[in-house]
Amino acid sequence: MRMMIMRKGLIVTLAWHMCALGEEAGNSSVFGNWAMQFPDGSPGWLSLQKTTSGVEGEFWSVGAPRQLQELIIEGDRIRFDRKYRIGPPEFVGGPPTGNRVPCRHEGKVDGDRMKLFLHNPESGGRQTIRGKRMPPLPPRPNLSTLEFDDPIVLFNGRDLTGWRLANPEQINGWRVVEGHLVNTTPKLDFQPYSRYGNLRSDGEFEDFRLTLEFNVPEGGNSGIYLRGVYEVQVVDRDSRMQGKMGVGAVFSRIAPRVNAGKPGGEWQRYEVILVDRHITVVLNGETVIDNEPLRGATNGGLMADETVPGPIYLQGDHTAVQYRNLLLYPVRR
Repeated sequence: MRMMIMRKGLIVTLAWHMCALGEEAGNSSVFGNWAMQFPDGSPGWLSLQKTTSGVEGEFWSVGAPRQLQELIIEGDRIRFDRKYRIGPPEFVGGPPTGNRVPCRHEGKVDGDRMKLFLHNPESGGRQTIRGKRMPPLPPRPNLSTLEFDDPIVLFNGRDLTGWRLANPEQINGWRVVEGHLVNTTPKLDFQPYSRYGNLRSDGEFEDFRLTLEFNVPEGGNSGIYLRGVYEVQVVDRDSRMQGKMGVGAVFSRIAPRVNAGKPGGEWQRYEVILVDRHITVVLNGETVIDNEPLRGATNGGLMADETVPGPIYLQGDHTAVQYRNLLLYPVRR
């Protein structure tokens, strides 16, 4: 029986008391941020940090947040339980079915690499989740010294040249209408799974300045992933999603200073600068995030590795949305 694991959801923040881990955990090599990858290529994120009162951490895999249970850290080894649905998916690329069952994870760190074995309690099978340690954050860049190359036109206004579905087996709701890149789906809720596909650029990029306009309907929900890793949220001003989940936010990571959004159905403008894992977001002419550090990937992306180039990635599995005037200016090195 092939093991199917649900991987869509919100970040889960976890805290454990140091005494429960034992003295050996205090010197463990597992601490740090880890970009994880499941066998099907989908990403995950594991963070374990030592604090004065114990250890704090988080673990997500794109839509199934579940509290870790029975966590044990011993030197370079880690073990915990986490619940998943393990039945066959409702559709290709969709959520697995069935009740959630606790699955044992057992792993070992070797330098900057981690290997977790995820055990299926029903079939006895297992999957291997591989992890890569992320380096510490670089210093805050001096944006005044940056120079940018000429812009790359990401969308030509005529067709989908330069773009493709991230999962070609899903439904393509993307098309060009009157020079706009339009995604149309019947989906109206905020659930993470859909038969409709996400769109990614063929090109992959490192640090850059990105400018674009978006139009999301009232109550709509979409997102723009920078390098396929960090999501800048796309909702309207009056969305029920606010703060770290609202317009102008780096989803689940950084809240905007103010809500500078416009009502649903109006065109809005983003200018985003991503340099050295720090981000500046200008929404409708107002700086809402000012050169702030990105302390980890956001869930829902193509990958979690913050150290490699990646595409611009547009959510199409949520509600309808439109984009235009997508220009990317690479940082001149």
